Amino acid sequence: MHISLRSGEKIYINGAVLRADRKVSIEILNDATFLMETHVMNVDEATTPLRQLYFIIQIMLMNPTDTDAAIEMFQSAVVKTIDVLDEPVLVAGLYTIKNLVETNRIFDALKATRSLFPVEASIISGVSPVQAA
Repeated sequence: MHISLRSGEKIYINGAVLRADRKVSIEILNDATFLMETHVMNVDEATTPLRQLYFIIQIMLMNPTDTDAAIEMFQSAVVKTIDVLDEPVLVAGLYTIKNLVETNRIFDALKATRSLFPVEASIISGVSPVQAA
């Protein structure tokens, strides 16, 4: 896999934080867990239930050797979120995300969570997800 980084850009690989001092392309030759800086959410951006789940999953991805507390937080948060939702698209998505985390497909869980942000935003704004589509 080829990855291009701009000068000063960070990438998180298997828990390590790397910063490019100039524009660079790297090739990852083996199976590695990584997250580009552009997809990293700051704690102050975790303002909705799905964004909070995203932040927790992100912690698992960024620090893969110490995930026990994050997994416990995720399990509690995802169950509570599912229990209060009545939007079928979100509930189905959360079950998918829960399954991805349980099968250690953390990056896929992160992507699946991000894909639900527009549905959550439409609900918060009072627009039905069916109307928003």
